[in-house]
This record gives sequence, structure tokens and C-alpha cells, in this order.
Amino acid sequence: MSVIVKICGLSTPEMVDAALNAGADMVGFVHYETSPRHVPLDVAASLSQRVGDRAVKVLVTVDMADMALAAAVAAVKPHALQLHGHERPDRVSAISGRFGLPVIKAIRIGGKPGDIGRISSYEDVADLLLFDAAPAADGSGLPGGNGTSFDWTFLPALNLRTPWLLAGGLRPDNVGEAVMKAGAYGVDVSSGVESGPGIKDAGKIAAFVANARAAAKALG
Repeated sequence: MSVIVKICGLSTPEMVDAALNAGADMVGFVHYETSPRHVPLDVAASLSQRVGDRAVKVLVTVDMADMALAAAVAAVKPHALQLHGHERPDRVSAISGRFGLPVIKAIRIGGKPGDIGRISSYEDVADLLLFDAAPAADGSGLPGGNGTSFDWTFLPALNLRTPWLLAGGLRPDNVGEAVMKAGAYGVDVSSGVESGPGIKDAGKIAAFVANARAAAKALG
């Protein structure tokens, strides 16, 4: 079995190099000013050039309007878009059609009855799904990157048609278990490989990638 590994929230050349040297398949640049991992477009463009074609470059946005999104795509030239807000299925479909790029749609999983029910409505409009833990109910959390997890053991039973990435609370010490028990197509990490908010740790990145690969190999 193979597993896709995505390192998200990269904001410096050193972080990009650490992810690439570790063998990450996908790297994410967050353009969302509220996030501690936010990168301005000129910085994101420079980091994107540094990556080249060594990994899939993902531009992460949250409920961005068309004009702003078009400017971001033109500057960063990503290989894929990640929509991490409240984008409805018709909005996801419209963005996919307008930009002609693969779209990853993040779906927040928490304690609400409708969380799981919403998944099927995105299967025909997104190229990849990403399951992340919902932020705190009091509104104190960010759309993603909060370092919290959810009960992902139910995911294999969904038999989804669309490939999916698992996120939320993953770290080097638990990513192997997540790969083996959740049966994810891929895993995504941001805060779980940081030494502080927005500050990636090269050693943790390397360990995360290695442990994910080892678990996938053990599954055959």
C-alpha cells in the first residue's frame, strides 16, 4: 500500500526544503490572514518556485471570493487548490470549472449529526476530500491547524468513491496508527510537526513522513 503525505502550512524556504528532503508528496501554502501559517502572495509565489515540480503545490484558502482567488492562483501557480472553509458543493464545482485545477475540499468532522451526512454531497465535485477535526464550538479555533483530532475509526466503513486525506491531530507518534486503522489514501499535517505556532520542525517532518511510509509498507 502507498500513502500520500502532505505537509501543510509551510512559510519559509527552510520549511519547504525540510518537507521536500523528507519526501513529502504534497506541500501546502496557507493564504488566510487569521492563521499563524499565513503567507502573503509574494512569499507564497517564491516558495512555490522553490518547490518546482518536486511535489504537488497546494494553495490553501478559506471562503475566498473569485477575484481574490484568481489573483492568488495567478501569483502562486499551484498544482491544486484546497478549500478549507464553508464552501458548498456548487461553489466547489464552480471553482474547479473556473480554474481547471484539482480541488481538495476540507470537511470538518465534529459532534454534529450532519457532519458525516455532508460528505457524500462533495464526492462528485472534489478531486480529493480532506477530513479535519471541527474547531471548538465556542469559535475559538481556526478552520484547520488546531492540533485536535476526531474519531476517524468510522471512515473505512463509508466506502467513499473519492480518495481522501486524513488530518487533525496527527503527529509523528500517531500517524502510523492512523494509516493502519483509518485506511486513508493520504495524511495531512501542520501543527503536529511544529515546535511552535507556525514554526515547522525539520526533525518532526522527517519522522512524520518516515512513520507514515513505514505503516503503509506494513499494510502491503
